[in-house]
Amino acid sequence: MQLSEEESYYAVIFTSKQTEHHSGYAEMANQMEELAKLQPGYLGMDHARSELGITISYWKNEPAILNWKNQTDHLIAQNKGKRHWYSAYSVRVCKVEREYHFNKY
Repeated sequence: MQLSEEESYYAVIFTSKQTEHHSGYAEMANQMEELAKLQPGYLGMDHARSELGITISYWKNEPAILNWKNQTDHLIAQNKGKRHWYSAYSVRVCKVEREYHFNKY
């Protein structure tokens, strides 16, 4: 994602610890990523998983984030996550005012 210097955007940082019950998690995560891409204001996503899962989604503005948070299929996934897949999680919403890049190749 490359933005001009005067553009800002938002990052939603979702960190999670999973339970031992992973059945269906990967499929749901893939579905949610594909669905997020279709949402107005979606800009991109990064994620990593070890003991702690980190997913950062990028959004044009706060209304886009709220629309995604309240999207029907996403609400279903959130409830399944609370009931089955996560022992703990946190969500942080941040305004990104600048970014830097390095790419050796």
